[in-house]
Amino acid sequence: MINSVGRPDCCGGLGNIDFRQADLCVMTRLLGYVDPSDPRFVAAVLAITFNPLFWNVVARWEQKTRKLSRAFGSPYLACYVLGGAILLLNVLRSHCFTQAMLSQPRMDSLDNPTAYQVGLVLLGIGSMLVLSSFFALGFTGTFLGDYFGILKEARVTTFPFNILDNPMYWGSTANYLGWAIMHASPTGLLLTMVVALIYVVAILYEEPFTAEIYRQKSSQFHKRS
Repeated sequence: MINSVGRPDCCGGLGNIDFRQADLCVMTRLLGYVDPSDPRFVAAVLAITFNPLFWNVVARWEQKTRKLSRAFGSPYLACYVLGGAILLLNVLRSHCFTQAMLSQPRMDSLDNPTAYQVGLVLLGIGSMLVLSSFFALGFTGTFLGDYFGILKEARVTTFPFNILDNPMYWGSTANYLGWAIMHASPTGLLLTMVVALIYVVAILYEEPFTAEIYRQKSSQFHKRS
């Protein structure tokens, strides 16, 4: 379909789609189902945003001051406490995500057995990535042990790190995407986009700092040798 100013209608059919506007079209459709003023939606966005901010700020503070390690008498115990706090915050985030989905309308085009099965597969893949990442890294490796001075001898390259960078983050994103599709929830899809965006920002923030920690370790090792 051509509109009155000679541009293709972005939702008028595959033959006439203006792909420059396709993403905007999808977002407009999702927003039509979402009430961003709903307190449960706001709570979900705040939880999604707060979690990486919390663990990065606390971990960097610990790396600079070692105050948590001194307070708990051990860097390992301090790391376990921070890891426990992160796990609890992640449970709260998932709860807020689910409540926001359930409080807002479902999308009829996703409310079918095929979409449900796709969501289930995504949930399975995401869970596999998260769990295999945890087993490859261990508790301290997963929960920012390097900021506490608990460093690994070498970079982890076993599965799933041999197929994907940051598999914990992308596995978590896949979990939320699968959960949203299983609930036929436009709100869930929109919140999953927020999750992915926040993780991208977290990766850009974390990776250079972590690389610098290991660079310093390598430099100190070479000086001693």
